[in-house]
Amino acid sequence: MEVTLEKIMHALSFVIEPDLKKDIVELNLVSKVEFQNNTVRFDLQISNPALHNRKRIEEACEHQIKRHLGDSINVEANVTAMGKAHERKPEHRTMLPGVKHIIAVASGKGGVGKSTISSNLAAGLAAEGYKVGLVDADIYGPSMPAMFNVGDEKPAMVEVNGTQMIKPVESFGVKMLSIGFFSSPDQAVVWRGPMATKALTQMFKDADWGELDFMIIDLPPGTGDVHLTLVQQIPLTGAVVVSTPQEIALVDMRKALAMFKMPEINVPVLGVVENMAYFTPEELPDNKYYIFGKNGAKDLAERMDFNFLGEIPLVQSIREAGDVGRPAVLQNDTPQALALKAFIQNVKAQIKLEPTPAKA
Repeated sequence: MEVTLEKIMHALSFVIEPDLKKDIVELNLVSKVEFQNNTVRFDLQISNPALHNRKRIEEACEHQIKRHLGDSINVEANVTAMGKAHERKPEHRTMLPGVKHIIAVASGKGGVGKSTISSNLAAGLAAEGYKVGLVDADIYGPSMPAMFNVGDEKPAMVEVNGTQMIKPVESFGVKMLSIGFFSSPDQAVVWRGPMATKALTQMFKDADWGELDFMIIDLPPGTGDVHLTLVQQIPLTGAVVVSTPQEIALVDMRKALAMFKMPEINVPVLGVVENMAYFTPEELPDNKYYIFGKNGAKDLAERMDFNFLGEIPLVQSIREAGDVGRPAVLQNDTPQALALKAFIQNVKAQIKLEPTPAKA
């Protein structure tokens, strides 16, 4: 029998990647195929390169080639690991393959308005017509149920392809999951790192998110093992780092930026947003009072060569919007809504999306 590239690829199309559940040819995991001296050689990438997985898929490749091309054919497969989660194509992901862009919102310390930025980013994108999901990964201080006025709701279970999955709660066009849905408001979440990480992973793997344009992840404040596990497992498009202009917040912002640049993480930072940049009284809308300092996060972003995504004012209505569960970005052309919308356009620009046209 004549051995051709077409016949080799046909034989390998019967080999299923164990984690991705599709054949290795359809997934474009096979490359550098050659046939010399009665030996088929090729490179193969797999999602989990553990020894037992590598051995199993090598045996499967050899079995299918011998089955289709003859027992006398020798097989040499160079099996290697795929890139990190955020470097993979959507079809090569073991988690969230139906999500186009996944953005983590982080902060070096608590109290800088990270969850406010996350909720408004998600709601603003949904208002533009995008399909948006939101995961409240701030496991010890979940606030998204309150910020979207769904604190009394509980996620339902649905059957998807014979498997029971969690159905996210939806509000203002945003699908969301939070530990807050699974615990009482008066109940403290006291979990060690591995337990917290497992619970968060379930919200990604065991939920019916469907096809999404964006998923926003509201990370816990600071840097720790939960962050490390999440950003290594989730295929992030990039991260947005939130800070106030205050020097004490900037110290911790440097740490958050450094975390994403660590070799074992290496996630692109889309940019920095300065929250509570200035105070504007409602009765004096043209006045700006720099309570926490001026341009602290902006100047630091420029010095560290990160993009500056915008400044969000400190105004009473943003706090009120969070308290009543209606994100401020949905207000009609108020200064804070305009600032949040400008920030969202800057985020989109960093992932090469066209800005939303201004209304006539």
